[in-house]
Amino acid sequence: MAEISNCRFGVATANGTASIHLALLSAGIEPGDYVAVSDWTFAASANAIIHAGAVPYFIGTDSDTWTMCPDLLDQAMAKEKQRGIAAVLAVHVLGHPVDMDRLAEVCAKYDVPIIEDAAGAIGATYKNKPVGSLGLAGTFSFNGNKTVTAGGGGMIVTDDESLAKLAKHLSTQARPGSDYIHDAVGFNYRMTNINAALGLAQLERLQEMVNTKRGIAQTYNSAFGRLGGITLMPEASWAKSSCWLYSIRLESAEAATELAAVCNKRNIGARIFWHNLSSQSPYNTYPTQPNSSEDMLSGRVVSLPCSSSLTKVDQAYVIDVVTTWLKSSSGLASNSRHLQVQI
Repeated sequence: MAEISNCRFGVATANGTASIHLALLSAGIEPGDYVAVSDWTFAASANAIIHAGAVPYFIGTDSDTWTMCPDLLDQAMAKEKQRGIAAVLAVHVLGHPVDMDRLAEVCAKYDVPIIEDAAGAIGATYKNKPVGSLGLAGTFSFNGNKTVTAGGGGMIVTDDESLAKLAKHLSTQARPGSDYIHDAVGFNYRMTNINAALGLAQLERLQEMVNTKRGIAQTYNSAFGRLGGITLMPEASWAKSSCWLYSIRLESAEAATELAAVCNKRNIGARIFWHNLSSQSPYNTYPTQPNSSEDMLSGRVVSLPCSSSLTKVDQAYVIDVVTTWLKSSSGLASNSRHLQVQI
């Protein structure tokens, strides 16, 4: 993984959440520190910050990339200049890289390190550089729904030798030798041998699987590109997305709910994706720097089947169902009869 990420060191872990947790601790994050993170992300990103004793600072979304907005981060940094934001956890959402140059420019102004949450972005690149190599450290997940899976497991990659050594040490119960002497409160965060073996075998097919998923995304884009009522998953000119989970944005949360229902009634495994974390009860007391349209993505994004083993026949069926629904549904209230017929 270090080689794939163009980094010097790799530390295998039990899962992606553990990778973020260890990376934060090894980067010097202390209890009470603010850590900026995307508001529209999986809960594990925020949970790992909280597990480290730190405070998630939710940053709104860039409409062009669906990732953290660097301008909003800059505003938060300026607002919190006295207390300070100690680190930025940059989530490469759905496999699409954050605008790292702009993000790094903001972070350099305030001398703040960047840790990449590349959980679903293995194989993605930013200006031809692999994700994971663009900050102080990068973290990955090998959960069962990832492009490369080990059944479970995660990874930290970095060029910082001291960070890698500390992360490795903490992941093995902070035991410096073979004797049962410990020099810190550590964690049982090691990857198992069986997970590692599965992951190695999967990595042999990494480029094949990423290419396949990008092809699946292109087929969807070609089919949906001229249809109204949706926004396609973005890809900036400077990015090569891994297209981890192909998703489309609907015009409202109600439309997303209806489309997911239609698909599932037709035996298509579609689902509504993330809701903004700051709107949910475990996280709604934490600080935020929202965008002007807080519900831009929250509850409005639907993920469609996009496994690298998806057949052309099955994808054509998904396209037919979604296209038929979109063409007949310019508005939910006025088209309820059509929706009931299709379901």
